[in-house]
Amino acid sequence: MSAARAAGLETADFEAMLTYEDELTPRILDGIAQVLERPRSEIMEDLGTYLVSHPDFEPARRLLRFGGVDFEDFLHSLDDLPDRARLAVSDLILPHLELRKHAKGQFSLICEPSIAGYSHVVMGVLRVMADDYGTLAMLESSGCGHGIESLSIRVVEASYAQGRDFRLGAQAG
Repeated sequence: MSAARAAGLETADFEAMLTYEDELTPRILDGIAQVLERPRSEIMEDLGTYLVSHPDFEPARRLLRFGGVDFEDFLHSLDDLPDRARLAVSDLILPHLELRKHAKGQFSLICEPSIAGYSHVVMGVLRVMADDYGTLAMLESSGCGHGIESLSIRVVEASYAQGRDFRLGAQAG
C-alpha cells in the first residue's frame, strides 16, 4: 500500500489478467524504490530474479531452459526470446534483445526496452539462469543511451558447479 501511495495511485489493487497503461509500471517501480530506499535498478534486478526462481513461476524457468544445453547456448537463444514468450502468452511483449559475441566467453546483450532499466530485469534472469546451468558468469550493466541498454556478460567458468536438474518432460507430481 505504501508503494502505491508513493506512486500516486488511488488503489493498490491489481488484477493479474487485466491490461494497464504503460506509464503505470515506472510509477510503481519508483514507488517501491522509494519505500524500500533502494535504487530502482536493484528493484528491477530482484524482479527478474523472482520471475525465474520462485516456485510459482517454474514454467517460465522451464521455457527458458529450452534455450540451450549450456549457458552459452542459452545466451545465443535470447535473440528469439520475445517470439518464444509470445507463443506462451500472446499479449506479452518483451523488448528486442541482441547478443553480440566479442571473444571466447565475452558477450554483450543489447536491449531495446520500453521501460527504462529493463536490462536490469534481464540481468536478474541471467544470474539465475547461469546458476541453473552451473556456470560462473560476471554480469554488469554497461550503460544506456538513445533508447538502448547494454549488459556485459563474461563466462568465467562454464562448468563451475553442478547445474540444476532439467528434463524435457515435466516431472510427475
